[in-house]
Amino acid sequence: MNPTRLFASIALTLTLASSRLHAQDKQPDFKVPDDVAFRTENVVSEGTRMAAEVFAPKKPETEKLPTIIMSHGWGGTAAALRPDAIVFARAGYLVVAFDYRGWGNSDSRLVAVGKPEMKDGKLVAEFQQVREVVDPIDQTTDILNAINWALGEKQCDPERIGIWGSSFSGGHVVYVAARDPRVKAFVSQVGSMDGRWVLGNPQLRSFTFSQGAARTRGSIGYPKPSEKFGSLTGAPVIEKFIGYAPIEDIGRCEKCAKLFVIAENEELFDNKDHAILAHERATGIKKLVSINGIKHYGIYNEARDQAQREAIAWFNEHLK
Repeated sequence: MNPTRLFASIALTLTLASSRLHAQDKQPDFKVPDDVAFRTENVVSEGTRMAAEVFAPKKPETEKLPTIIMSHGWGGTAAALRPDAIVFARAGYLVVAFDYRGWGNSDSRLVAVGKPEMKDGKLVAEFQQVREVVDPIDQTTDILNAINWALGEKQCDPERIGIWGSSFSGGHVVYVAARDPRVKAFVSQVGSMDGRWVLGNPQLRSFTFSQGAARTRGSIGYPKPSEKFGSLTGAPVIEKFIGYAPIEDIGRCEKCAKLFVIAENEELFDNKDHAILAHERATGIKKLVSINGIKHYGIYNEARDQAQREAIAWFNEHLK
C-alpha cells in the first residue's frame, strides 16, 4: 500500500496541533430545538484532538445531570448521532458525542515512518497520517478518554455515567464497561461482539499474522484514508482485532446495567453469536430487546424511534 504521508518539522506539527485545540467554535449546521443547549468542544485523546458535540437540557449549570457518552459505528461519524443525542438531551441528559481520532472533524494521529534528520536547523521527520482506519483498541481508548473529559463538565454527575454504542461500537460499550467501573449503564444496539473473525480460517489467520508482522517491521503502513472494506468505509488494522473480544468481557460487567437491542432479521452477523450470547453470559442487571421485522440498518430508519424509547427507558431506570 502507498499510505498518505506528510512531511513537516516537529516544531511546525506541534504548533499546528496546538492551534487546532480551539478551532471549533462555530454555529451548528443543523436545527437544535429551543429547549436544548448545544456546543462543540475538543477532547484530547492520547495527544490527538477529537471533535465532540455536547447536548444538554437548558438547566442551571449547577444542576448535576446523568451523562451519556455516545460513540459511532464502523465508518460513521458523530454527526449521524445527532437525532439520538437531541432526544436524550430532551429527556434530561448531558450528552457527549464525538468522532474517533482520524474520523469526521477530529484530527489524525501522526506516526513517524522515518528517522528524524536535522535540516536548516530544524528537526525534520516523515510522518504518516492515520485517518479513516478501523482500530478497535484505539477506538475504545477514545471512549474512555471521552468519559474522562465529560467528568470535567460542571453538569456531569460522576456517579451517573452511561455509554451508548451502535453496530461496531455496540461491542465497544461492553469492552469499555468491563474496564471502567464509572460506567453504571450501557445500551448496545445491533452490536457485534467478537473481533476474532480475523482468525476464522487458515488463510485469514495467515493474512492477519503477516499484516501485523509487516506493519511492525515497517514494510507496510496503515491503510489509505476512506479505503473500503466491503461496503463499509474504513479498512481495518486487522491484527488489532485479535485481542478485541467483548463477548469474553461481558462477565466483567456485573455491576453495570446492560441493555442489548437487536434487529430480528440481522444480516451482517448471527445474533446468536453476538448480542444474544452476550446477554446469556451476562450476570447482574440485563435485558435483551429484539425489534421485529428489521435488518441491521433499520435501527437508524424505521425503528429509530423505538430504539430511542428503549434506550431512554433503560437509562431512566438506572441513571435517574
